[in-house]
Amino acid sequence: MSGSHLHPGADDFEPGGPRVIAPGVVEVDTLLGGWHRVTAGYLVEGPAPVLVETGSQSSVPVLLASLAGLGVGPSDLAGVVVTHIHLDHAGGVGDVARAFPNATVYVHEKGARHLVDPTRLVDSASRVYGPLLDSLYGRLDPTPPERIHVLADGEEIRVGPDRVLVAVDSPGHAKHHVGLHDSVTGILFAGDAVGVKLPDAGVLRPSTPPPDFDLALALHSLHRFAERRPTGIALAHYGLLSDPLELLAEAEETLREWTETAEQAYRKGEDIAAALSARFDPAMADVAPEHREKLEIMNGVHSNAAGMRRWLETTARPPDAPD
Repeated sequence: MSGSHLHPGADDFEPGGPRVIAPGVVEVDTLLGGWHRVTAGYLVEGPAPVLVETGSQSSVPVLLASLAGLGVGPSDLAGVVVTHIHLDHAGGVGDVARAFPNATVYVHEKGARHLVDPTRLVDSASRVYGPLLDSLYGRLDPTPPERIHVLADGEEIRVGPDRVLVAVDSPGHAKHHVGLHDSVTGILFAGDAVGVKLPDAGVLRPSTPPPDFDLALALHSLHRFAERRPTGIALAHYGLLSDPLELLAEAEETLREWTETAEQAYRKGEDIAAALSARFDPAMADVAPEHREKLEIMNGVHSNAAGMRRWLETTARPPDAPD
């Protein structure tokens, strides 16, 4: 199967506990909503250790406990990277920056100002999520501007004498998205740019939320990842997947299928979410209801449909335009 999980099965490790998935790379389950294997952070070890993704603000206690259990003290963490500023990836940044006062916070240029002043980002999220924002995600505390380093495409974050993380500008899911390629293991930390594949659901879905989804940019980012010939793809949702080139090809095919379905519905004036559900929900028929619930909250059809509608409205001709 493409994108098979490299890590052991669920019975082979303590649920929620950190685990080594490659030399010097530790997966940290940030337990969003108390769910196992839904949101991951990754600790890249070395003389100047770096955390990739903090998870949501609600996950900070779990994250800090995991890092403490790994022996990472308040003065030890050198860097924190967020692949993008959506709250399930970066909501904990302000809290983590306080907990690790020596850590530099790395972020894409188009996301930096929102970490300094998260007012607009949180207001937007509250309109999207409503009560779920506080009950599931939490908010986002400001990060002092002097703690933030804007990542340029191709820039290297030094973890050790022979280890760097190379930044890969990868918009499409969001305009402020960046991947990180580990020079030692070859693992590419892909955030949401490749999509969502929860181990308990097993189905790869694209992630196309509003307001930034752009098909051309998303496909270009997948191609850029493939050009780097990674040895594995580490998803934020969730885990390290093997067969990276096959996975990236699957991600492209899946993204094209979803957007084609959305565009056909849009042209006909039909409901995009209903069209996506009709075509792609059957693939979930054998997934247990509790796992479907996790996937729908993290990567629901309605969120993807809303992002595709916005993309179609801003980039395509109107649905009633003549041929």
